Amino acid sequence: MYILNVAYKRVCYYTNRSRYRPGKGRFLPEYIDPFLCTHINYAFATMRNDVIAPSDKHDESRVTLYERVIDIKKQNPKLKVLLSVGGPATPMKDVCTMLKSRSKRRKFVKSCITFLTGRNFDGLSLDFKYTGSRGSSYKKGFASLISKLSKAFKTDGKRRRRKSLLLTAAVPAKRTEIDSGYYVKYVCRKLDFVNVMTYDFHGSWEKRTGFNAPLDKRNKYKSNRRLNMKYAVRYWLRRGCNRRKLVVGMTTYGRSFKLKNAAISGVRAPCSGDPPKGEFTGKAGMYSYYEICRYFIKNNKHNVKWQRKQKVPYVTKGNVWVGYDNEYSLEQKVRWLKHKRLAGWMVWKLDMDDFTGQFCGAGKYPLITRLNKALQGKYMRVTRYDCHTVTVTAHAHSKARMHNTHASTHVNSCVVRHYGQHDMLLILAPSLYLYLYLVVWKLWCNNSAWQETNTAYYNCHDDISNKGSR
Repeated sequence: MYILNVAYKRVCYYTNRSRYRPGKGRFLPEYIDPFLCTHINYAFATMRNDVIAPSDKHDESRVTLYERVIDIKKQNPKLKVLLSVGGPATPMKDVCTMLKSRSKRRKFVKSCITFLTGRNFDGLSLDFKYTGSRGSSYKKGFASLISKLSKAFKTDGKRRRRKSLLLTAAVPAKRTEIDSGYYVKYVCRKLDFVNVMTYDFHGSWEKRTGFNAPLDKRNKYKSNRRLNMKYAVRYWLRRGCNRRKLVVGMTTYGRSFKLKNAAISGVRAPCSGDPPKGEFTGKAGMYSYYEICRYFIKNNKHNVKWQRKQKVPYVTKGNVWVGYDNEYSLEQKVRWLKHKRLAGWMVWKLDMDDFTGQFCGAGKYPLITRLNKALQGKYMRVTRYDCHTVTVTAHAHSKARMHNTHASTHVNSCVVRHYGQHDMLLILAPSLYLYLYLVVWKLWCNNSAWQETNTAYYNCHDDISNKGSR
């Protein structure tokens, strides 16, 4: 159980499709720890004929998945369960059609209240991605929709004499999508909180390797300075969003690439084609954290590297490159969001953490557990970076390529080293001893009684100040 001094939001996504995974990858509602999160987002509901509807036949079978997830609240009554509508379960053309029409928006709002209250959900999360990509009318339509939903939820709460249904949204992190799809200040004011999807910045759709969810930028590549968590959050804040409503997205999966040459394996190494699919997730270009532990880190720890500037790890095996988050990188992100006084974190998603504890050797839900401990201020042991330079060889451009010559590129790689309390005592003891010595010496020299009775005071004073005269 996690009891936090500050009411941080800890939002976790449960996906109904995860029940179809094979073997140990299958995830059921009963596997959800009721105390890991403050909010569970059930993903996804869809939309048919402008009304909200289940996306899977098992959502409303004889013993529904909805009921099985909501029953978790019996173990933790403070837990909130929201229904997420949209995502890949809903065609974007249907969303745009609804947003464009006032009557269809009204129809959708009415259906949401009936659907949510009839199934005992605590609220709604809108996962309509990239709504502004088809024109300003859709941007205005989204703003109008959340206004109508917010007003309708409050009216319904007063009518039922209960707390109003929560209204949240998952929103993009890329600047162009923010500008084209959202009136930021207005949206943040109407929503209870906003989940910023600060991930999927890079993936196998690109021609060079890159991190899925870096905390910061790499100065060397200015074109990518906006593709990181810090920039995205700062941009939402700059556009007028209340920091106490901003929830930062975290991931429990990594993005993979197929390297052109296994010998060239640093950040932004050239790649082509789709990497192998994960055994359990079955998607090219993506591995769950437990798959990364099983196939890449186990018996292969020497190939795990740490990118110091972006504060995320990556691992290589053969011609496959994976950028992901581990316990330490997630802790760095939590430290930062606490420093920025943000509302909390959101995790996509529960079923990609090592929920059984069988693969990573760190117990159940090691990543989400670390997020909680970091919020509590229980950080990992003091860490330093043991950095070395790896020289990789790449074909030179222009005339050099005609002569089949090569150019060397230096990539800074860091291996994380952990120090226990005994080691830190040995490291810090000399500094502490010197500090205490100087403090005692200064107090001794400034003692007024000693100054009056001992003429050697002036010599002492001269030694400290390094001056030639009194």
